[in-house]
Amino acid sequence: MTTDYFKPVPFSLFRTDKKAFGDALCRSFRETGFAVVSGHTVDPEIIARNLEATKAFFALPDAAKLKYDGRTGGGQRGYTAFGSENAKGHAKADLKEFWHTGRQLPEDSPYRATMADTPSVPDVPGFDAATRGLYDALDSMGREILEGVALHLGLDSAWFEDKVEFGDSILRLLHYPPQLTPPPEGTVRAGAHEDINVITLLLGAEEAGLQVLHKSGEWLDVNPPEGALVINCGDMLQRLTGGVLPSTTHRVLNPSAERARFPRYSTPFFLHFNHDYLIEALPGCVAEGGTEFPPITSRDYLMERLREIGLVKA
Repeated sequence: MTTDYFKPVPFSLFRTDKKAFGDALCRSFRETGFAVVSGHTVDPEIIARNLEATKAFFALPDAAKLKYDGRTGGGQRGYTAFGSENAKGHAKADLKEFWHTGRQLPEDSPYRATMADTPSVPDVPGFDAATRGLYDALDSMGREILEGVALHLGLDSAWFEDKVEFGDSILRLLHYPPQLTPPPEGTVRAGAHEDINVITLLLGAEEAGLQVLHKSGEWLDVNPPEGALVINCGDMLQRLTGGVLPSTTHRVLNPSAERARFPRYSTPFFLHFNHDYLIEALPGCVAEGGTEFPPITSRDYLMERLREIGLVKA
């Protein structure tokens, strides 16, 4: 179903009125858990270099990619092979492979105890710099987005900053390989799921397939204009706001038969809280009717969810 729920919010509004930007963004979040931001500030050259590096990496032979296998660390860094991850509650694996780039920490950071370094990829010249460039750009923009969210929630614009500055945020390079045998219509490449983190910033959603489950029970198509970012609330933001800003179920449908022969690439950035941040419902959201969940640290919540999706064994 195609709707006008996802009318783009221009990022230029952030520059002139952060509160108005946050209100427009969060109106969409409250309705669907998703929003579209047009006119984002990520340099197109940074995006292009990352896409080139992404395609080169996934074109490597399986044996070369598996040198960077990160599944022993719950898939939080490096390469995760095709068919390794399933949506929560689904036994069948998604039809994808992916790479994770994580935060670069100072040598003396206490977060090194729970956050690994990202492996270097000498097999693809320029890969490390290209992926790091996009990571930093999306990390910066995500923190600006959160300024608007904070103002909408009646908080100081910088409220999130010291809670996410060393967050275990992840840049995911996603590759859905070509399907030479066309899949049955209506089947999925990525099963219905919610995101674990605070907010997700998604590049590369112009290719049809992303759908969001509306509270009415209808699946809504998300078809952003070229050059836009799709942003959605994750479970951590839902928990923080007592459900006022919901983490919404979404999926990726298999393409039409004529498009199934082509690979699909997308690049979500999962913005996380610092591992030691204690997530508990904001009083203002509880007063608004939100649900007060038991407090839990970001790290404990992440590990709980990774076990549920099969990346960490129980």
